[in-house]
Amino acid sequence: MKVRSTYMEAREDFFRKKGFYRFDPPILQPTQSEGGSTVFEVKFYKHKMFLAQTWQLYAEAAIFSLEKVYGTAPTFRAEKSKTSRHLSEFWMVEMEAAWMDLKEVSEFAKEEIKYCLKKILEKHEEDLKFLGQDVNKLKKILKKKWPTIKYREALKILKEKEKMNVKFGKDLRTIEEDRLMKHFDTPVVVTHYPKEIMAFYKPVDPENKDEALCFDMLAPEGYGEIVGGSQRSLDVEQMKKDLMKEGEDPKEYNYYFDTRKYGSVPHSGYGVGAERVISWICKLDNIKDAIAFPRTMLRWNP
Repeated sequence: MKVRSTYMEAREDFFRKKGFYRFDPPILQPTQSEGGSTVFEVKFYKHKMFLAQTWQLYAEAAIFSLEKVYGTAPTFRAEKSKTSRHLSEFWMVEMEAAWMDLKEVSEFAKEEIKYCLKKILEKHEEDLKFLGQDVNKLKKILKKKWPTIKYREALKILKEKEKMNVKFGKDLRTIEEDRLMKHFDTPVVVTHYPKEIMAFYKPVDPENKDEALCFDMLAPEGYGEIVGGSQRSLDVEQMKKDLMKEGEDPKEYNYYFDTRKYGSVPHSGYGVGAERVISWICKLDNIKDAIAFPRTMLRWNP
C-alpha cells in the first residue's frame, strides 16, 4: 500500500509536468466500451446503466477542448475469471491526447511507467527488498531500452523459440504472453493486433488492412499486460459496422459519434492497470495484494 500510494502520486506528477489536465469521467455509463458481456448492470431510476469499463469514450470528447487529459478512476469488468491477474474492480489510470499517433502514444506509455518506477525506487528500496524484489534488477530495467514488436513478430518468436503455432487472428492469452516474455527482461510493447478481435474504436492500419493501430505493454516474469491503448478511429461508418458485428446497437453510441460530426483530429490514448503495475514492481504472487479490499467473483465482503 505504501508503494501504491507513491505510484499514484508519481503518475499525477508525471502528467502535470507534461501539461495534461485531470479529467474525471462518470462511473455510471449508458453503454459498454470493451465488450458487452463484461459489464455490471445497474438500475438507475427507470433506466438501465452500467458500471464504467473505461473513461475513454468521455475522454475523447474532452480532448477537443483540453487537448491532453488524464484520469484515475475505479473500473469494473464482469469477467468470470479466478486467476491471480484479474480483479472485478480495479483502478485504471488513463490518458488521451490530441495529435498523437500509435508510435508516439506507445513511447509515451513507456516514459510514464519508467517515471513511476524511478520514483518508487527512490523512495521504497527497503520496502521492495522486504517484499523479495531484486532492486538492482529493477534499476537495470529502468536504464534499458524497452523494445516494441508487432503482433506478427510475437507469433514468429512463439513459433521459432517456443514451438507454439498461434494462428493470426487469435488474441494472446496468458500462456502465450508468458512464453513470449521468457525472451525479454524488460517490458515489451506489442503493436498491430488483428483488427477482427479489437474493439470498435481501434482503427485499421491503412498499410495492412487486417491489423489495427493498437498496442499492449507486457511486463516480464509472467505479469502480463499492464498497458493497453490505440490510435482512435475517425471513421464513424466503420465503427458502426464493427459495433453491429459485436451485437451492439450503434444508435446507443450517438453521443460518442457526435464528437466526429463536424470533423475530428487525430488522437490516441491508453489505460494502465494500476494493480498490475504494482504487482510487477512489488513481485507479488497475486494481484489481490495490490489493492486493499479486492473484489472478485468470490470476494465481495467486506
